[in-house]
Amino acid sequence: MSDFEKKKAWIISADMGLGHQRAAYPLKDIAEEGIINAGDPNLISEKEYKFWKRVRNSYEFLSRSKNIPLIGNFLFKILDSIQNIKPLYPKRDLSRPTLQTYYLSYLIRKGLGSEIISHIEKKPLPLITTFYVPALVADYKGYPGKIYCVICDSDVNRVWVSSNPSSSRINYFAPCETAVKRLKRYGVSKDKIFLTGFPLPKENIGSKENKEILKYDLLDRLHHLDRKGRFFNLHLSSINFHLGPNIQSFRKRLLTITFAIGGAGAQYEIGMKLIKSFRNNLLDKEIAINISVGVRKNLQIMFQDYAKELGLSECLERNLRIIYHPNKFLYFEGFNELLRTTDILWTKPSELSFYCGLGIPIIIAPPIGAHEEANLKWLLEIHAGILQEDPEFAKEWILDWLSSGRFAEAAWDGFLKAPKMGTYIIEDIIEGKAGEKEILAESYDTTTHLSPLLQKQE
Repeated sequence: MSDFEKKKAWIISADMGLGHQRAAYPLKDIAEEGIINAGDPNLISEKEYKFWKRVRNSYEFLSRSKNIPLIGNFLFKILDSIQNIKPLYPKRDLSRPTLQTYYLSYLIRKGLGSEIISHIEKKPLPLITTFYVPALVADYKGYPGKIYCVICDSDVNRVWVSSNPSSSRINYFAPCETAVKRLKRYGVSKDKIFLTGFPLPKENIGSKENKEILKYDLLDRLHHLDRKGRFFNLHLSSINFHLGPNIQSFRKRLLTITFAIGGAGAQYEIGMKLIKSFRNNLLDKEIAINISVGVRKNLQIMFQDYAKELGLSECLERNLRIIYHPNKFLYFEGFNELLRTTDILWTKPSELSFYCGLGIPIIIAPPIGAHEEANLKWLLEIHAGILQEDPEFAKEWILDWLSSGRFAEAAWDGFLKAPKMGTYIIEDIIEGKAGEKEILAESYDTTTHLSPLLQKQE
């Protein structure tokens, strides 16, 4: 079935950083009227537009507040407490609404988000949101179609779930088992939770049946990460089993590191230290570095000027690229193409953590916020990410880890352990192809083959 013949759904996202829109982008093939921004001024009143603008500005301020001299860390802790996520253990009922939940319910009763839902009610297709507010509004307004909400992190705040979860009609697409457990603690019925994995771009996977792009890129990447052959000597039979016989021709290219700056522009100084550390290697054409600045023109100019200060003008657009585009979705398109020849991804543990499923090892920059703390923990649990050392000496520890095979191991662990077919699974659910029972989180119950004692604990 072609993309034009696929069953459509309303896809609604939110403009806060890049995460929620990055989650929506892979679903563009089924998006009725394209991907809708909850704060689109063409669809909402000026008053509501100003609300969404304030929310976005608050998010960006939170992301950058640590850099404020003297009071930065203190201010960040106060702001971060608002989105705090309670510990997963001990196991207990966390369904009781929080102050944030009550306040959001009040705003929804006052009309927040109602105009967007009125717009889509004319054609009650399935609704998929990558931010909680549109899903909660649709639930409150009695939207006649099915409602789905994509969870964008490995763990979430209570505000993602209705004040009355037992009567809510919202279904959730969870990226990992931790998110499944959390939703259950918040009172979401298990028949409304689907363990799909995070929606990753099809252009980095290939067909649903063969995953030929993913396999080709990973095998190519492993050869660049394992130049001494240690990893292949240990895992050749496993590689052949999962990727096919090791007979492809590989791209002749430089080892490539991509540093991704968050949508709010935080942590750009790490990218500067990375470039400075590898300055001589860039000049000698021994390595390639991509600095991804998203939609921030000011950062593009700043990095270009910094490269020139370091005497790297000749490297720009050759083996030192500053990736920028004013349109977020065109930026995602270019970024995804860039990932195909990226060997190491250095990023804070945002939604990009789930891109380890493509077989890309993650260098983990410091997290910003409780949800990123959770993503960091998840990356370490599946051994797909490695905590950064001092960026000033990046060349030393990156080359050491490269020599030891740590990056190759992290790439392989991410590929094996992280879900990667979320986009296709979500499309199948909308199409009605994958019987929903097959993808319900209860179908992934790991207690099935455990002893009676462990089953009782679960």
